[in-house]
Amino acid sequence: MNFLTLPERTTGNRTYGLTSVIDFGTPLGELKNILSDYGDLIDIAKIGIGSAYVTPNLKEKINLYKDFNIKPYCGGTLFEKCYYQNKIPEYLTYLSKLGIEWIEISNGTLDIPLCERLKLISQIKNDFRVIAEVGSKDCNNEMPISDWKEEMKLLLNAGCEYVITEGRDSGTSGIYEKCGTVKSNLVQELLKDLDTRKIIFEAPSAKHQM
Repeated sequence: MNFLTLPERTTGNRTYGLTSVIDFGTPLGELKNILSDYGDLIDIAKIGIGSAYVTPNLKEKINLYKDFNIKPYCGGTLFEKCYYQNKIPEYLTYLSKLGIEWIEISNGTLDIPLCERLKLISQIKNDFRVIAEVGSKDCNNEMPISDWKEEMKLLLNAGCEYVITEGRDSGTSGIYEKCGTVKSNLVQELLKDLDTRKIIFEAPSAKHQM
């Protein structure tokens, strides 16, 4: 169909205007069917939360995403668990053995100091392509807009390819109010002061995606 006037969609190996999806345990056979129909629309796939650690046939799933030129990576919660247990070197080896080239650095469930995250990014940016998530999963933890902007700029300058705005699965924290509405003032300020091609906005529900 081509009778509607729509923005032109970039094609090929996109570097902006990305579509990112979260895989919470999609069975391998089902994923094959999904990607056969819609794989050309997807750029990045996050193996959600810490589920990669217990996902059966994970290597096959990673390779399947790659067959469709989709970049797979593990959710930041798994990184945070490894950080908490002082297992970052083991985690990096784990990712390399799986053939995962992207890594998410986040502090959604742990209060990891920004200086620690920046240091780690500088150490791994030559071996992995880094995505950093900004914002807390705790809806009671409100970051000032100035902190959002400053943190995102520092993360990008440290070597991140993209920054993700936290929204949580429920769409009730980070860039969203507790009731699920978008914090429009925050989003407008981010759009004004940062390179929008480097921001991935979490939109966990249909109302956020529209």
